[in-house]
Amino acid sequence: MERLIHRSRIDAPAQAVFEWHRRRGAFERLIPPWEAIRVDQSPILLAQGARAVLRVRIGPVWVRWLSRITEVEEGRGFADAQERGPFAAWEHAHRFLADGPRACWIEDDIRYRLPGGAAGSRLGGALARRRLERWMRYRHDVLAHDAPLALPATAGQPLRILLTGATGMVGRNLSCFLGALGHQVWPLRRDPSRRSAAPPAWDPDGGWIDLSGLPPLDAVVHLAGENISGRWTATRKERIRRSRIEGTRLLCGAIARLPERPRAMVMASGLGFYGDRGDQPMSESSGPGRGFLAELARDWEAAADAAREAGIRLAALRLSMVLWPGGGALEPLLRLFRLGLGGRVGGGTQYWSWITLTDLLGVVRHVLACDALDGPVNVASPQPVTNAEFTRVLARAVGRPAIFRQPAALIRLALGQMGTELLLTSTRAAPRRLEESGFRFKHPTLESALDHLLGLRAGGQ
Repeated sequence: MERLIHRSRIDAPAQAVFEWHRRRGAFERLIPPWEAIRVDQSPILLAQGARAVLRVRIGPVWVRWLSRITEVEEGRGFADAQERGPFAAWEHAHRFLADGPRACWIEDDIRYRLPGGAAGSRLGGALARRRLERWMRYRHDVLAHDAPLALPATAGQPLRILLTGATGMVGRNLSCFLGALGHQVWPLRRDPSRRSAAPPAWDPDGGWIDLSGLPPLDAVVHLAGENISGRWTATRKERIRRSRIEGTRLLCGAIARLPERPRAMVMASGLGFYGDRGDQPMSESSGPGRGFLAELARDWEAAADAAREAGIRLAALRLSMVLWPGGGALEPLLRLFRLGLGGRVGGGTQYWSWITLTDLLGVVRHVLACDALDGPVNVASPQPVTNAEFTRVLARAVGRPAIFRQPAALIRLALGQMGTELLLTSTRAAPRRLEESGFRFKHPTLESALDHLLGLRAGGQ
């Protein structure tokens, strides 16, 4: 059998890393975003005999992968073995080796055999090994980010958090992240029929919400809202506005009426608040700009007044472009650039502010914990880049040229106001309040962000 060992040191005790692995959401957190993998069943709580069920795409075919935990050593690691799947054989030992009281070495020891015998090893051995090495680097990078933030098993009551938008790209990942840290998350499910979902449930379009059955909440994270991609007709713009403004009013009114109100609410907003401001750095004290997104963000934040007036700390996260290979703006850009069809948008001088999804998750956790953060918070890397620089770095990351410039006139003709405000507008955001409150970005540069998200190197700092 082939053998791969990957080791790295992280600043978290071995026991904390072990506990992180046994929490809900941890298994999903370790799936690399560039891999086509679907999780059907997670091995909850690391019990011996617990099963993981995955579907993995190999070429055009989805292959079912079943593995079972074969050994658990409390505080030190566990092992699993494939029962059925893409390998002829697979054994994986996860070891957490203490390096003093506050750090440990993580070791992944994988023994595997490819199907097809010697011929399979000759044809696919090098590719399989590179793929596994990328996966292990990503796993260790996630652990280095998450494990130091996790609640110890002996800590007090975890945060009880109500989450809207839990089925979206950010919401799905945030739910796994907070769960793996030891917090309790309740998704607020949509139920237009008022029959299919047990509380907590709501229908922002129908104007009703049911928060019965919840314990006293510590916080609310509000991410729900209509997707803004696609051509903006008058009807579409009204749907986008209603989903954010009416939904926020409905939610804030409900939590303001709770007998025990949450201490904090973190809501999504957007950097569109600032409009097209050229190369001027925009901090949270900068005034609003003009345009549909500027008006939307202004009215969206104002719609949360009921929560603020009820004494709930309210932080409005003005989100930049969130980078993640499995969704958002980066996914279609990757497809285009990998075909060699990428290039500058318009003149390329407009600033694109951005943040990795990994850092965004860290921001939400930081804002929940930091009582000093209320009001607007710019959520963007401290190093925004122009569109020309963004396309250059992305093209280099995927190993393709970026020569197909997309003229501004073509963008306006094809995409209308949406293309103008999302692709041609320049917003150079400065995350001043995050930095002043002590938040440290794991991926401050676009190069380190793409290294992490695409598995090119270890990623991060």
